[in-house]
Amino acid sequence: MSIGLRRVLAVTAVVSLGLGAASCGSAKQSTTSSGGSSGSAGGASVSGRGAVRIGLLLPESKTTRYEQFDRPLIEQKIKELAPDAQIDYYNANQDATLQQTQVDTALTKGDQVLILDAVDSKSIQSSVQKAHDAGVKVVAYDRLAQGPADAYVSFDNHKVGQLQGQALVAAVGDKANSGQIIMINGSPTDPNAADFKAGAHSAIDGKLKIGKEYDTPQWDPNTANQEAAAGITAIGPNNVVGIYSANDGMAAGIATAQKAAGINTPLTGQDAQLDAIQRILVGTQTMTIYKPFKPETDAAAQMAVTLAQGQSLPSTVVPTSSTSGSGNKVPSNLITPIVVNKDNVKTTVVQDGLYTVAQICTPEYAAACTAAGLQ
Repeated sequence: MSIGLRRVLAVTAVVSLGLGAASCGSAKQSTTSSGGSSGSAGGASVSGRGAVRIGLLLPESKTTRYEQFDRPLIEQKIKELAPDAQIDYYNANQDATLQQTQVDTALTKGDQVLILDAVDSKSIQSSVQKAHDAGVKVVAYDRLAQGPADAYVSFDNHKVGQLQGQALVAAVGDKANSGQIIMINGSPTDPNAADFKAGAHSAIDGKLKIGKEYDTPQWDPNTANQEAAAGITAIGPNNVVGIYSANDGMAAGIATAQKAAGINTPLTGQDAQLDAIQRILVGTQTMTIYKPFKPETDAAAQMAVTLAQGQSLPSTVVPTSSTSGSGNKVPSNLITPIVVNKDNVKTTVVQDGLYTVAQICTPEYAAACTAAGLQ
């Protein structure tokens, strides 16, 4: 485990001290609640504070992390902190208008706090304001929604892009002067995508020549595939020396485009998706960014429960602040990301329990796993 991850887990341990474990549900849009009276959980008393009701609003399901990690981990941590908590869950399926309607529904249901991962950070501002006016707290999750949010947890997104860019520069190496790269950035409506892009440019500019650059609506892998194919055609397959992809979902589409063009150049990614780890092992993707989900989900749950119980957030939970696109200064927790490549799969995503060796090393990838020392 990296030093950065140990630091984050240490912070999480402080805010989680004395709390027990619980379980979570799995429906796309549901209400999760548990019976029984408030009491103590592992020695931390919650009696006298009353049951809390929290709305969890996630943006989409094309990116596997949301249903596989974010939702269950957030729900589990909320239940540890507040066993009687009621959780109303929504997934917007990448529809900003639908998400605004879901916020309205959550407010009507009486949610005290919303954990909100915005589809469109700008258009959601009116919903954040509506929640604020109704006395409902908003925890901006993973993306910093505009408006008067009460807390924000994510990763250092500029650093994410910088690490991606640095990895691409290193992988291209001495071919930098013999060709051009293609940059395929994330969705223009996602503030994180702008940070990734800026961070990547800070590492790439002046070191690699950018032949084509695209911003990809809704992070769509199919669109990324088409953009990569168009870029490869425009530059010429023999002149492409690398491709920057802002995340793993798009990298899957880009890897397909590279294969169709008969090339295999350095390719970045983000989110440590299982298929990305497998591509890294066989050499069709260079790296990914591992953002440890549990520290982020634990912090979001801690923020939500603390605010629902009418308490102020301690500095261990919000050690810094961020300014949103609307100019609102929001107490924040920004977690350090980790680069994963072929050399450290075992000591990152496997060691941390994100995936088992069996999940990664299916028959198709057995030889690559053996070569990487995974089995």
